[in-house]
Amino acid sequence: MKIKRLNIIITLGFIAIIGILIAQLMWTRQAYNLEDKKFNQKVNIALMEVAEKLSGGKTSYTENPVQNIANDYYVVNINNEFHPVVLEYYLKTEFTRFQINTDYVYALYNCHSDKMVYGKYMTSHQESPSNKVINFPKHKNLIYYFSIRFPDKTTYLISSLRFWYLLTFALIIILLVYVYSIYTIIQQKKFSELQRDFINNMTHEFKTPLSSILLASEALNKQNLIQENSKLQTYTSIIINQSHKLNSHIEKILNIAKNDAAGLSLKPQKILLLPFIQEISDTIQQKNKDLSIEIDIENSTSVMADEFHFTNIIYNLLDNSIKYCETKPVIKISAYKDSKGLYLKFKDNGMGIPAKNIPHIFEKFYRVHTKRSEEVNGFGLGLFYVKKVAQQHHWKISVENNEDKGITTTLFCPFSV
Repeated sequence: MKIKRLNIIITLGFIAIIGILIAQLMWTRQAYNLEDKKFNQKVNIALMEVAEKLSGGKTSYTENPVQNIANDYYVVNINNEFHPVVLEYYLKTEFTRFQINTDYVYALYNCHSDKMVYGKYMTSHQESPSNKVINFPKHKNLIYYFSIRFPDKTTYLISSLRFWYLLTFALIIILLVYVYSIYTIIQQKKFSELQRDFINNMTHEFKTPLSSILLASEALNKQNLIQENSKLQTYTSIIINQSHKLNSHIEKILNIAKNDAAGLSLKPQKILLLPFIQEISDTIQQKNKDLSIEIDIENSTSVMADEFHFTNIIYNLLDNSIKYCETKPVIKISAYKDSKGLYLKFKDNGMGIPAKNIPHIFEKFYRVHTKRSEEVNGFGLGLFYVKKVAQQHHWKISVENNEDKGITTTLFCPFSV
């Protein structure tokens, strides 16, 4: 993915989540205001009922006897005297009826002392908070009245909106996870680019002296003095063969680095499996005289694949089966179809792979640390390349240990013909 496109996706995603979070905060605030308004309406109606009952139901008010002095403070005007016990009873009754389930405290105005007389702290808890000091200012224009205050009103409203706050908190967590994920992706992308640049530079630096070694060793091998001496000819042959092998490894690393940056360029075509795999097997058997390959594939079986990359897949799988076999290599290649697609299997008699290492064998530069792997040259790129080519073809590849010995590699090509 190009940097510009990635930046656009990151920016749009970030804006979208920020927008959702802002909208959620606005909705939460609106829900709080609505809940506050609803609470005030219920308290007003309940206190009007209390005032009506304290007046004996005979007095009609020309104006609302309930005054909302502050957010949590109400004053109720009564036209005659009343007893605190009766007031407390009516408050309990009406607040219960209107489901006002929060703590409150009331006070009465004493016209003889011209002071507010502290009433009682009403709470749903077993113990009342005796250490709380709640202020009740005196009202100048009223004679018979009482005041009521809800000290925990804000907490009560917040608790009634816990779903909204939980949702807002969840969105904040999602935003933080998104930011962290984007940061991780960017860091990994930078690391991947740095790694690819390092590999490209390293391999290019290797190719120049390696080409000189190959030219010099091939020219040296043609000298009469070398051809007359079998021991010197053996040494020069070793130099040439190992140089070619090293050059092959370097080309493989360069190709993988190039494919990581630009992706594989595939040209799928219909390939008949039996002659295709038979030709590859014959070529490999010419280099490995002890190798035995059994092919069980129907003549008409075919697959849509890029010929070059599919050839490399077969070569890599067979080469691994040969390299990691401690006895005479025996490889069985079979293919069969079902309603889902084509299954191409490679079964060998090698040393197998520890179960804990199987999930990692397709990772770049990963090699299973065994005595045999230390003897075999490689960079851990073969199966990584095979996995990448399979993914580009929309195939699936899996590896499992055989019951007796070795492994079976399965290449699944969905809906092949």
